[in-house]
Amino acid sequence: MGRRKNKRKLIAEINAVPYIDVTLVLLIVFMVTAPLLMQGVDVDLPQAPSAPLDDTPNEPLIVSIKADGSLYLNLGAAPDKSIAVDLLERRVTKVIKQSPATPVLIWGDKNIPYGEVVGLMTRLQSAGASSVGLVTETP
Repeated sequence: MGRRKNKRKLIAEINAVPYIDVTLVLLIVFMVTAPLLMQGVDVDLPQAPSAPLDDTPNEPLIVSIKADGSLYLNLGAAPDKSIAVDLLERRVTKVIKQSPATPVLIWGDKNIPYGEVVGLMTRLQSAGASSVGLVTETP
């Protein structure tokens, strides 16, 4: 009597369910951690009705100026340590030379004199920043 062989064909399909599960978990992790990545110094921003900026491929440089006039840059090892204007200008120049399309945002305290904010904007523009914006809170 002949021996009967069970010939089964191999199925070359990828089970996508585990990949979908991993993708959803990563999506949730990124959604939770994204708001926490916003760096900057705590300043009392003025309120103004304004439209949000367009999405840019480069992460913006955030320059914070507190009510006492101290400056902070979200770059380097200690973004919460105040720096001098000259050092700030040199660091911004280096970043702009590497990536000219990097926008620069100023987080100015609402109690800082207007002249100091304008002076800071002109220093940033002389450092090579073509796009300098002011950050406000919506009322």
